Amino acid sequence: MSLFFRSTIYVGGLFILAFGATLTIKANLGAGPWDALNVGLSHLVGLTIGSWIVIVGIVLIFVNAFLLRKKPDLLSLATVFILGFFVDFWMAHLVNQLHYFMFMSQLLLLITGLIIIGLGIALYLQSEFPLNPIDHFMVTIQERFGVNLMTAKLIGEILALLFAFLVNGPIGLGTLIIAFGLGPAIQFFHPYCSKLTGKFVVK
Repeated sequence: MSLFFRSTIYVGGLFILAFGATLTIKANLGAGPWDALNVGLSHLVGLTIGSWIVIVGIVLIFVNAFLLRKKPDLLSLATVFILGFFVDFWMAHLVNQLHYFMFMSQLLLLITGLIIIGLGIALYLQSEFPLNPIDHFMVTIQERFGVNLMTAKLIGEILALLFAFLVNGPIGLGTLIIAFGLGPAIQFFHPYCSKLTGKFVVK
């Protein structure tokens, strides 16, 4: 039973995370740094955004292993494949008609997506299943340099922003909002998700 709830939390968290990421992309104010990188690569080279989530995730798996001086966590491949599939699913089937051009509507959509991403990440982290390599990168920075989750996330977002700029990703006001707001959003939801999952998950 514990494994069932952990699996539900894991997949559900990734499903929520993918939905939030898609909303921020559709807000058309500038995607989050990692999403801007994936969108930029998709436009520049081809392939879907979800495919680039997988490719970038594979690269990060080896970066994380190098920083922690450990073997690559190949089980994280499952996470990037699931997340990539969910993002392509949301982009292609459920929110493909979302196109906002009024600033306040765009801003509301962006902030909503940001909050949903924070919830999704905080929730699926509780499953203790393999992390999304981007979030593992956040945890790696936290462990390697002794900073809190919010600071670690900010460092990762800034690095992603630099690469997104190089591939002409959709960078704008929304990118800055997500870069500085996602860490606090995860930090906010983390204790609530811990209390919630603590009622179901035997650790």
